Amino acid sequence: MFENLEVFKISHAMAVHAGQKQAIAAQNVANSDTPEYKAQDLAPFAETYQNNMANRDMSGQRATRDKHLNGAPNGSSATPINDETAVASPNGNTVSLEGEMLKSLGAKRQHDRALAIYKSSLNILRTTLRRS
Repeated sequence: MFENLEVFKISHAMAVHAGQKQAIAAQNVANSDTPEYKAQDLAPFAETYQNNMANRDMSGQRATRDKHLNGAPNGSSATPINDETAVASPNGNTVSLEGEMLKSLGAKRQHDRALAIYKSSLNILRTTLRRS
């Protein structure tokens, strides 16, 4: 009955995705003055998760050693894509600090949502086990 609790896997994958999205936003801000730097972003979580499950990517697990059974090789994570909606400044840089602030806020909200789902599911599971 409790062998495969998909909601915990999904909430974990959502939190990892939010962390990766936050890291990319921070990288974009750090390079906001770099000439010809192209702003990057991640695909939305739903799209990323569906692709990972279709490819059996084990929801973001990483194989850091040859002996690991599951996960993406070489500790790889989601691949950032260039933000095609960004407008270039005169030096060719496409980073907008305001846009990165909004992306960062969206990542924080996604992470908070993942934690709320995890905590709620854990409380439901605990309540179920107490009544059994």
